[in-house]
Amino acid sequence: MRRYSDQELLELLNSVESDRVERKESFNGDVPKKARQAVCAFANDLPGHNEPGVLFVGVKDNGVPSGLHVTDQLLLSLADMKSEGNILAPACINCRETNIERI
Repeated sequence: MRRYSDQELLELLNSVESDRVERKESFNGDVPKKARQAVCAFANDLPGHNEPGVLFVGVKDNGVPSGLHVTDQLLLSLADMKSEGNILAPACINCRETNIERI
């Protein structure tokens, strides 16, 4: 699976939300369900981008960091989305904590 560079992630962060980019300020409430829906849509790739989608967690809709504290539990919850049985399209999920400052 192709892995985005930090520069590519920054460009996606600075772009608008689309069928390849989703932002979530936290991972509480109904956010995990919406995150799974986004991952499923990325895996289906109906527009045919042939590029991985990116789910930014801890980022507001305008691309500004929300101050979410990244914990081991959060990273495990994100990584477990692919195997918990709630995403039906085969998905490959890579999770990593990245500190990217907006330009």
